[in-house]
Amino acid sequence: MATLASSSFLLSSPPSKFSPPSLSSIPRLSLPSFSHSTALSSSFSISPSFLTYPTSSKRFALSALSVKASAAEKKKVLIVNTNSGGHAVIGFYFAKELLGSGHEVTILTVGEEGSDKMKKPPFNRFSEIVSAGGRTVWGNPADVGKVVGGATFDVVLDNNGKDLDAVRPVIDWAKSSGVKQFLFISSAGIYKATDEPPHVEGDVVKADAGHVGVEKYIAEVFGVWAIFRPQYMIGSGNNKDCEEWFFDRIVRDRPVPIPGSGMQLTNISHVKDLSSMLTLAVEKPEAASRNIFNCVSDRAVTLDGIAKLCAQAAGRPVNIVHYDPKAVGIDAKKAFPFRNMHFYAEPRAAKDILGWRGKTNLPEDLKERFDEYVRIGRDKKPMQFEMDDKILESLKVPVAV
Repeated sequence: MATLASSSFLLSSPPSKFSPPSLSSIPRLSLPSFSHSTALSSSFSISPSFLTYPTSSKRFALSALSVKASAAEKKKVLIVNTNSGGHAVIGFYFAKELLGSGHEVTILTVGEEGSDKMKKPPFNRFSEIVSAGGRTVWGNPADVGKVVGGATFDVVLDNNGKDLDAVRPVIDWAKSSGVKQFLFISSAGIYKATDEPPHVEGDVVKADAGHVGVEKYIAEVFGVWAIFRPQYMIGSGNNKDCEEWFFDRIVRDRPVPIPGSGMQLTNISHVKDLSSMLTLAVEKPEAASRNIFNCVSDRAVTLDGIAKLCAQAAGRPVNIVHYDPKAVGIDAKKAFPFRNMHFYAEPRAAKDILGWRGKTNLPEDLKERFDEYVRIGRDKKPMQFEMDDKILESLKVPVAV
């Protein structure tokens, strides 16, 4: 096995002999790619020394013994959490999951506790972390040592930075302060578009993506580390509008405009499943170490399927209208909350290495989300749909006043 320092980042797929035995017989799903491939960020491919799968039953058996011993050990974990976007909810659920398993948790959120951002989910629910025994602090991750007041930790998760300038201070501080394990929330958006979805660990990524530089630096600095690449996520406390976009139209009896054929595949995962995967990495550090994990659910959904499941959750009919963004003259990235292409990954490494299994399912998750949507009164909120109206007018689709 090559040393960590010599791990290389290639721009081609790893040798087929490196595929985990349990997955080698699983055929990849070949689907047509779409022309809007620029919406998907790239991916770097990983050499065998970087992505470590068990290559023999002997190694797996030895790993299992060490994992069993370490699982009972309670850890001191620091979560560096972003203050915006959909990823913030990962840190919130991860903190609660760790506390429920008996670990000590400090969550450092970027910014100031009294800011307007902290009045929104999931930050306005941080009392749940405190009441469970966790600690919450705010500040600049570049000054992480001062912000945490000299406290020491066994594990650090960076769920904030998207490039090396943002994450390097946290990595360097963690290394110098004796942190044993470093975890990083990257993004499945760094994978290059493929004609052979789904994305699996080891697929080629964009070499110039900011997350890629962070992943490489972590591998150079730390001996025990793991990278997690999420996609779209769902769960109470999420402050990014995705499924709400569909609810907004469905409850108002408006057509739901979807770019392309509507058969594009994507992945929406409940954040509870994502946090359980992260917790397994904390409790099985030797198994997780030097591995990249697609932090996603194990089922895909089509864009039309999202609309239909949202309508089912709301108990309402849905009128789906397809359109060509170029013909209409609009930017699909501004008009629609999901990528207009296949954007689908599978959690093969988490299943094979960590023994992870997802427990939630999208139809039920959307019911939870719709209940929350109604509870906050968004179904009654006045809304304008200028971009929708432009699309529908070009298609000569009538809209009820």
